[in-house]
Amino acid sequence: MGSKTDELILKTAKEIVVKFIEVGNISPTSFHDHFRNIYKTIEKSVLETAHKTEPGKK
Repeated sequence: MGSKTDELILKTAKEIVVKFIEVGNISPTSFHDHFRNIYKTIEKSVLETAHKTEPGKK
């Protein structure tokens, strides 16, 4: 995966976590665990989508 994709995943995960902190669903003290889970979920989704859209793949 390219560095541009990695950067977009990182920015997306950050924005989601920040929103969750703003609305009180995540406390800043639990940021690390939540960020890791959100990042991995986004990354998995991006990889699955990229794999499905590769030429010659179904």
